[in-house]
Amino acid sequence: MAQDTKSDDEILGKAYDAKLMKRLLGYVKPYKKYVIAAIVLNIIVAALGPLRPYLTKIAVDDYIVNSDFNGLFYITLALFGSLVFQSVMQYFLTYYTQYLGQKTIYDLRVKLFSHTQRLAAKFFDKTPIGRIVTRVTNDIESLNELFSSGIVMVFSDVFIILWILGFMFFLDWRLSLVSLSVLPILIYGTFLFRKKVRESYRDVRFHLARLNSYMQEHVTGISVVQIFHKQKDEMKNFSSINQDHTTANINSIFYYAIFYPAVELISSAAISLIIWYGGGEIIQQNLSLGVLFAFIQYTEMFFRPIRDLSEKYNIMQTAMASSERIFKLLDNDTVIKNPDNPVLLNSVKGKIEFKDVSFAYNEEDYVLKNISLQINPGETVAIVGATGAGKTSIINILTRFYDISKGKICLDGINIQSLDKRKLRKYISVVLQDVFLFSGTIRSNITMNNPDISDDKMMEAAKLVGADRFINNLPLKYDEPVKERGATLSVGQKQLISFARALAYNPQILILDEATSSVDTETEILIQRAIEKLLVGRTAIVIAHRLSTIQNADKIIVMHKGEIKEIGNHQELLTKKGIYYKLYQLQYKDQEVIV
Repeated sequence: MAQDTKSDDEILGKAYDAKLMKRLLGYVKPYKKYVIAAIVLNIIVAALGPLRPYLTKIAVDDYIVNSDFNGLFYITLALFGSLVFQSVMQYFLTYYTQYLGQKTIYDLRVKLFSHTQRLAAKFFDKTPIGRIVTRVTNDIESLNELFSSGIVMVFSDVFIILWILGFMFFLDWRLSLVSLSVLPILIYGTFLFRKKVRESYRDVRFHLARLNSYMQEHVTGISVVQIFHKQKDEMKNFSSINQDHTTANINSIFYYAIFYPAVELISSAAISLIIWYGGGEIIQQNLSLGVLFAFIQYTEMFFRPIRDLSEKYNIMQTAMASSERIFKLLDNDTVIKNPDNPVLLNSVKGKIEFKDVSFAYNEEDYVLKNISLQINPGETVAIVGATGAGKTSIINILTRFYDISKGKICLDGINIQSLDKRKLRKYISVVLQDVFLFSGTIRSNITMNNPDISDDKMMEAAKLVGADRFINNLPLKYDEPVKERGATLSVGQKQLISFARALAYNPQILILDEATSSVDTETEILIQRAIEKLLVGRTAIVIAHRLSTIQNADKIIVMHKGEIKEIGNHQELLTKKGIYYKLYQLQYKDQEVIV
């Protein structure tokens, strides 16, 4: 897993990938009018900058040399006007490019989140959560920089260079060639810089991935770190990883620290050549002073967009790497597929049949083997067995979080793989041992913001499980805020809310996976009484380690190593003196087992 994370986060790819860019531009297409506006504004803004040295040339040659103060005043106004106009155009250019970037990223982020929600549980078993979060945050943000500052602004730099070259050759082609004589050195230096930065960027990316992974893992497991007093040791490990990341960044900065002064040096060399050659031409009266002034300004302007293009190269490279990772996630088809023509299911009686069902999470490593059983409508069936016996796997395949490898599972005689999985899950509610609550309120956690669940229905569900007793004592009652994962509630309170949530949806099939294991004895008794009332007319599957909670079940299924070993009610299984009898003895070894 670690190796996979490294290779995935270390992806650099090409600085420009035509296939990836084509897919990215597909998200820009709905906003093409903003792209066109940005390009037009780019051409205008790019022209206004090089226009000023040309106006300076006119001011020197036509007005300053001839002591024409009136003409000088008007040319100064023209210069000022061009600056104001450029500022206005720059405002609209910045607004449109940022708007384009934000809208495109919004659409892509929504699509990525929506796709992630459709992925099957198998995908999340093998993919670190931190990696998925990074795709939706960091990688998407890299694309934002590409759309808002990369693609369109590359046009800007290219247009500026073209306008400058146009003005330079229009004024004097010989002086233009002298100015550009240093370009081979600059091109070679830029190529070398890109190569070195690419290598250092790979190191930065790798060490950043290590840093994020370590941070996430140890914040999640902070209670374990604290209880074993490992803060100092973990701090040392974190400092080491952080130092590697810092060193990689410093190495990257080193190349920038060399490149930018080098560009300035080459620019200065070009200006020196212009002064040397142009000055000689002026002495020989082959060149005007205004042209020389203009060329000095053009040379200073010319190297600025070249330096910026090197920065855009890094933006492009980062974006290409991010887009490759994003599209890799979007192209992942690890989903539980619905049939093309699903069988309509208008009502459910609750008859469940497993016919020679085998299931493996990983290829041929079966955790369920040839399972055959029948659960009749309204029947309460308990499943017991040691850890790893396959109890929870039965829930996973019944709800189609995973698809079975062999056999068939039927609901009211219909193969569940012929049903729309969303319709199937509509009739099933599950209460797990590890309760998950979302940030929001108690009301939103019970109803899951379903408008079909009225306040009366919600309160009735809470009352039936006894959750109303603690909810009504809260300051805001059902509108009491719930923090991330229900941090302000006790384990028992969270369990009661989870129970109320399942019942509020009025399921025909109710699955309880160790649902009362985290509550105190008094609350457990209360829930057991509520369960007795609520299971009337419903099919129920109860997974439990505490055998006291399932003695009244219509049928108890005993599992061992993925196989059904015994089936019967409590008394029948005790009489057999098999696996169930031994489990019962282990739990009640200090009491006499009555058969």
